[in-house]
Amino acid sequence: MNDVTTNPARGLEEAGNRMGEEARVLIAQFRPVMQAIRTEVGRVVVGQAEVVEHLLITLLVGGHCLITGMPGTAKTLLVRTLAEALGLTFKRIQFTPDLMPTDVTGTDIVEEEAGSGRRVWTFVPGPVFANVLLADEINRTPPKTQSALLEAMQEHSVTVRGHVHALEPPFFVLATQNPIELEGTYPLPEAQLDRFLFNVILDHLGVEEELTVIERFTTRVDIPEVRSCTDAAQLLRFQWLVRQVPVAEEVSRYAVELVRATRPEDPLAPDAVRSYVKFGASVRATMFLVLAAKARALLQARYHVTAADVAALVLPVLRHRVLTNYQAESHGKSVDEVLRALLVARRH
Repeated sequence: MNDVTTNPARGLEEAGNRMGEEARVLIAQFRPVMQAIRTEVGRVVVGQAEVVEHLLITLLVGGHCLITGMPGTAKTLLVRTLAEALGLTFKRIQFTPDLMPTDVTGTDIVEEEAGSGRRVWTFVPGPVFANVLLADEINRTPPKTQSALLEAMQEHSVTVRGHVHALEPPFFVLATQNPIELEGTYPLPEAQLDRFLFNVILDHLGVEEELTVIERFTTRVDIPEVRSCTDAAQLLRFQWLVRQVPVAEEVSRYAVELVRATRPEDPLAPDAVRSYVKFGASVRATMFLVLAAKARALLQARYHVTAADVAALVLPVLRHRVLTNYQAESHGKSVDEVLRALLVARRH
């Protein structure tokens, strides 16, 4: 076993030496900053280490994340705490059945111009104009308002009355939703689901973690103050660094084959997919899978992507992009079960 494998930090250092000065500086900053962010989030949010890692990957890739969980699983607290640790501007929208699209994007209003008295149109920005937007309980509002986020998520801009208003980078939508089986929820349209890098499941804590929550939050009134560990400019540079991580052709091919195997009509599809899947994932899923694997490798102090990085991210990247059929429902097969069967069939 070589020393890069046993000493990942040295692996990053050697990778930086092979690149330019900017990359060397960023690699030196990357691990301490990421560890500091985890530490700050951990002072408020108990457990959920994997979910925190997935959110960090989302930010490093420049994508958006859908967080699914029952009420009371600290979805909102987690996103707010992470935004504070990142030192980014943060806004929250509580999605309700009567929320209008302009409540998200902003709108033009008529005002009198000082001095001349002329009436002019003035754009009043909505809460979407922030670095981190928490779309809280996004599936409690009808599809018309849900779709108000589509342009912002894809183009990082908002169009009002024919005028395009650019959003300041970086821009992330971290949306929470309750399970769609709950009363008063509207499933997100497939086009919008596909814009989310991850669909992360926020599950209940273990016994010891729940005891820690009780101990921490029933003995004090205030929530610990979170220290800012980075800023927008540095985060944008980290996003550039992620894209410099090399990927071997065999690893890229493994990602392509995994995504193609979710399509029941593809020759690579295993029996579980042919039996239980109606529609598979698109090429956007492949791009997101490889990008997320690059970020995961960096977070684990490696400057190369392995097939294990790709396999570890299959569920959060694909679970909202694969649509199961009526046979899966009648046999009680979830999307996650089908994807796990696919991973076994395509074991690297």
